[in-house]
Amino acid sequence: MRAGRLLLLFLAALCPRAAAREQRAAPSKIAVVGGGIGGTAAAYFLRRQFGRAARIDLFERAAVGGRLATVRVEGRDYEAGGSVIHPLNLHMKHFVKELGLPVAPGHGSLVGIYNGEEFVFEESSWYVINVLKLLWRYGLNPLRMYMWVEDILDKFMRIYRYQTHDYTFSSNERLLHALGGNDFTQMLNQTIDESMQKAGFSHKFINEVVCPAMRVNYGQGVNINGFVGDTVKLYHVTYNSTSGSSSDMYDIVIIAAPLNRKMSNITFRNFNPPIPEFSNPYHQTVATFVHGRLNASFFGYEDPSAFHFGSILTTENPKLFINSLGVVSPAENTPSEEKLPLRSAVWKVFSREPLTKEQLNLLFSSYDSVKVKKWLAYPHYSPPEKCPPVILHDRIYYLNGIEWAASAMEMSAIAAKNAALLAYHQWYGNTDKIDQEDLHEKLKTEL
Repeated sequence: MRAGRLLLLFLAALCPRAAAREQRAAPSKIAVVGGGIGGTAAAYFLRRQFGRAARIDLFERAAVGGRLATVRVEGRDYEAGGSVIHPLNLHMKHFVKELGLPVAPGHGSLVGIYNGEEFVFEESSWYVINVLKLLWRYGLNPLRMYMWVEDILDKFMRIYRYQTHDYTFSSNERLLHALGGNDFTQMLNQTIDESMQKAGFSHKFINEVVCPAMRVNYGQGVNINGFVGDTVKLYHVTYNSTSGSSSDMYDIVIIAAPLNRKMSNITFRNFNPPIPEFSNPYHQTVATFVHGRLNASFFGYEDPSAFHFGSILTTENPKLFINSLGVVSPAENTPSEEKLPLRSAVWKVFSREPLTKEQLNLLFSSYDSVKVKKWLAYPHYSPPEKCPPVILHDRIYYLNGIEWAASAMEMSAIAAKNAALLAYHQWYGNTDKIDQEDLHEKLKTEL
């Protein structure tokens, strides 16, 4: 693969080339634009589908990794972008194993949920006490939440079976419909608040449990969507690299970067009809790493020895200038001494805007190192949503549209494999593997 500093991409549809009558040859060259998790995963899956016959060029204007990155604090590296892999994220787990990456040990710090005035829930180190606390404050909502999420996850996990059998979808809406029917596609048009109220969850539970989880993951509250033998055209890709302007011809192009001017400088030329720019805004989140001692009195604890939280989530409150904060461990998988919350440690603070010196002095009684990483991390969710198309032109595919359903490393990997399979099946005319209805029932009979 080849990585260059990509400043401008010209894609022009040129003269058609006759296809082979019997067994079509593999595409000569494939371009992948964007070297984040989506682009690198796409290159991986394209290689598996097309084999070594096709040359795959990967273009990235900055560092490979995209919104996965680390910052260095006090001589150690800490995860600043995507950092959490759920046990059911099967593609990401496969990549971790394939690359021989170590799994960082989790640390068992206690969680508190803060509403700007007081802690509405304080986790205990005793499991039974936590269960009783949850039942006392929220009734059976936590149990119903577990069952509700399990049902959604069970349906969503179908995507791995479909992709294992090489099925693909030409749009994100078709993909979601294959997994969960109208319930999944309708979630794009409802907020989480609306979806959960419709499912019977209490207002208190949504605001105090679900909202803090959304604020730490997406920087927004519960008003985000509920899910979060033919002719062949060649595409002319022009790019700038350290050696100057260059260009090449490609059979297939995968766009794995948001088609948003603030995030990538990609231009399409000579297409009729024109390929649109998807100008929907991306949400800024700021990760601030502070090596210091937390100020317990800011959170209402006059006795610092009684403060024992290593992770603090927050509810919606216009007075709050943070979304969450918590003690973080270095990215290196090395054993470290467990630190009490009020000892000097590295804290990761999420906020919508960079923290001022006055705000840092409110949060911390003392600190000696501050590192800031600003991200346009994920779309600004505002249902109803409409996902951008997967197919931008005959052989141009767009990965990042799936972010309008939900933005996560695993979602990018799923979109990458879907695009790789779609490119493969469209190239060879395998229409029986694309947009099949009742796919779940069909696969039951195949197994």
